[in-house]
Parts: sequence; C-alpha cells; structure tokens
Amino acid sequence: MTNTQIKLFVKIAETGSFTKAGLELNMTQPAVSRAISSLESELDVPLLLRDRRSGVQVTEAGKRILLLFREILGTFAKIDQAVADEKGLQVGTIRVGAFPVAAAHFLPRIIGDIAKKHPGIEFELHEGNIDELRSWLESRVIDVAFLIPPDGDWETVPLYRENMFAVLREDHPLSSLPVIPVKRLSMEPIIMCKAGYESPIVDLFERAEAHLQSKYIVQSVNMALHMAEEGLGFPILSELALKTLPSRLVKRELDPEAYRDIRLAVPSIAESSHAVKLFIRTTLDLFPPHGLPGSNDPNGKGGT
Repeated sequence: MTNTQIKLFVKIAETGSFTKAGLELNMTQPAVSRAISSLESELDVPLLLRDRRSGVQVTEAGKRILLLFREILGTFAKIDQAVADEKGLQVGTIRVGAFPVAAAHFLPRIIGDIAKKHPGIEFELHEGNIDELRSWLESRVIDVAFLIPPDGDWETVPLYRENMFAVLREDHPLSSLPVIPVKRLSMEPIIMCKAGYESPIVDLFERAEAHLQSKYIVQSVNMALHMAEEGLGFPILSELALKTLPSRLVKRELDPEAYRDIRLAVPSIAESSHAVKLFIRTTLDLFPPHGLPGSNDPNGKGGT
C-alpha cells in the first residue's frame, strides 16, 4: 500500500470519478485503474463500485477505510511539515471549510496574509452549509471549519460574535420602531433561514420568553430576502449577511439583543498540523475576538 494509492482512492471518493482523480494527480486512466485494482487486491476487499449509469460509488467497507486513509494522509502531512521545519521552511496544505458569509468575510485576508509570509502553504477550500461543514469535519475532508454553535465533539476557538437584525419591508408597521421587542414578533410569520440561524434564533425567543412562529424555512439568505420583499414574513439575519440590503427592506435591532457566534473548529488542536495551527493563529491575529466566552489560545487547549 503506497502513499499514491491512498491519495488516489481518497481523491476518487471525493470526486466520484477515476478520470478527475487522475487529472488532479497527473496519472493516466490505465495507471489509475491499475493502482486501485492493486490496492483492492492487497486489502482483499472491494472499495469502489463502477457503474456506467451512476458513476463510481464507495462501498460500505470503502467508507470506513476512507476515514482511516484521510487520517493516514494527515499523518504524512505532519511528517512532511516536521522535515520542512528542520530545514527552516513552512509548508503544508490547509483544508478549510466555511459557510458563504464567513468565507467572504474572513478567508481573503487570512489566505492573503499567509500566502505573503509562507508561500509554501497551499489551501484547499470547501464552501457549504453548516450541516455539510460538520459532516466534512467529522469525515476529515477538512482540517478546520468556521462553525456556528452547537459545537459537537470538536475543539473550538471563539472568533466572532455578530449581531442579528429583523429584516422587514419598509411599509411594515413595525418598521417605525428603532428597536423591536421580540415579544412583538410572536404573532408575526418568520422566514427561518437554515444557513446557521436556527439555533441562535430559537435561543433568542427563549430568552425573550416569546413564541416563535416559523412559517417558512429556506436554505439561503438571498431567498429569505426575496420572500421578505414580497411581504411573506421577515427573516432574522446577521450583520455580515446584510452588508447590502434591497432598497425596499430595512433592518431593525431586537430586544433582547440578537447575536450568533462564529467559531473555528478542529477535531483536536493539539493534534492539528503546524499549518493548521498557523491558520488559527493568523485568524486570531487578523480578527481578534472581543467579548466572547472561551479561550482564544491558538496553541492551546481551546474551549468547547
């Protein structure tokens, strides 16, 4: 079993294609087929199912081995980084997952700063919703993620607390209030956005001892805003998502204060590679957390 075979199997599982995996690893189609056949023969278990209609599927045994292979590749990366450290170099690949708002706000500055100081560091970016990020972190597709609590079983570092606002049409009766009491919203139809808003909104209504009437559930901020423009209800969205607001809509503060926390999450800070620890330190240097519970020690123990 070779490093190349392990990388190839992981890449096929991620892309769902022998051809795409071969292109990414600069291997010909026959070489890809031979490497996988040799791997399956050595392990004496089928890892992939080839079907002309449905494409490449990972077997149940393959799914279990896939997780182990990702951990092995992580160990190889740590060895490469340890050798590079001895030579005074900083190398490695950081696989980062983020939901769209966090990706747009945080990643350009972080990547730009690291790229200037450590050109040997490479990035693999994965953008998805909160559920996808948790799944990718669990299966080791990514090394570090920007997440919204609840934190799960990972170690987390508090990063950013962003305010949330009620978004409603400018002709809505409540738009005349500079601050809207949450109890006034008990009879209003709420457009619930699943992009990491469910938990903080439920918490908000519980703190206000108010009834939450969630009439519509949507997947994206844009859809929530479009529905609000039609007067179908109103969403409660974060400040980072509301940097630009359609002309017919207004945002209003809430009482009690509405907010959601963004955290960096890793399976284990202590076991993270040097590159991932560098990513965490750089993030905290560029975006120092204020007024948040938990530790912001990038080398340490993190808070959960």
